[in-house]
Amino acid sequence: MNAVLSPWQTGLRGRCPACGEGRLFDGFLTVVEHCAVCGADLRAQDSGDGPVAFITLFAGAAVVIAALVVEVKYGWAIWLHMAVWLPMAAALSVALMRPLKGLTIALQYKHRRSDFERQG
Repeated sequence: MNAVLSPWQTGLRGRCPACGEGRLFDGFLTVVEHCAVCGADLRAQDSGDGPVAFITLFAGAAVVIAALVVEVKYGWAIWLHMAVWLPMAAALSVALMRPLKGLTIALQYKHRRSDFERQG
């Protein structure tokens, strides 16, 4: 296993945090039990609500800022705002879910591993 793997590279790409080669997800958001390449046990990896909090901040800020700029500049009707910004917020949230969950899991894996190495 390569010790110089970046959690940013492995997590955002949805790859195993141990080897960087195997898939991290089975389906859209289900984490695999074991890496098919290196056999790393990934059952204990749980991202919790961390990615959702960041998605809410990123997607919410992007959509609100864009909606405010459009409102001030063009004065859209409320129905047009709803027709544009609600689907955009939903699409942005879904698009960010998998990469941010992968990043959170990869960061947890890296820091748990370094904690175990310091203890033992």
